[in-house]
Amino acid sequence: MLFDETSDRLRDGLARELPGAAAQDFLAPIPRREWPAGFNPARIRNAAGLLLVFPRDHHAHIVLTVRAGTLGRHSGQVSLPGGVIDPGETFEHAALREAHEEVALQPEGVRVLGALTPLDIPVSGFRLHPIVAAIDAPPVLAPSDREVARILEVPVAHLMNDRHLRSNLRVRDGHELRVPAFHVAGEEIWGATAMVLAEFLVLLGWTRRQTA
Repeated sequence: MLFDETSDRLRDGLARELPGAAAQDFLAPIPRREWPAGFNPARIRNAAGLLLVFPRDHHAHIVLTVRAGTLGRHSGQVSLPGGVIDPGETFEHAALREAHEEVALQPEGVRVLGALTPLDIPVSGFRLHPIVAAIDAPPVLAPSDREVARILEVPVAHLMNDRHLRSNLRVRDGHELRVPAFHVAGEEIWGATAMVLAEFLVLLGWTRRQTA
């Protein structure tokens, strides 16, 4: 996927009605986790994540992080740079701030293209607001020692290719799940991050699903 074409498609797609939960479900664990019965929606914590697209050799790449091993339940998992929204912040400001804190992304030259569909993450009590942005040159990044073990620069074309999709069985809290995941850059991308990426890819024309 060429960067310019990717940026144009994203801008157009984000300006229209989003594919939403139907696209997220392509990469959702089966069964998909729901809020427990009687859960009070007022307890949901809002978080923002930045899905940054940039060119390398003219081809579109995105920035992902491998979470540090000291971050509790989601340690070692692949995620968007992001975190909890501070009082008074917009989703866009929170996503850019968290990207600066986690991977040292400088905001100069970053263009916010729009927002994907918010995604509830009942296991951790968050509602994630994914913000899509683009920058016209490869960013200079550095991982936060406290939060990020590794920064990934993933070609969008790899995510669009079904040969990087697999499905595995996992046991969570005593329950067996079938978990579709991307296997790229030596990492497994599953759960909320994979679900966000599924909607992102559908905007780019991705329609296939092969998770054997």
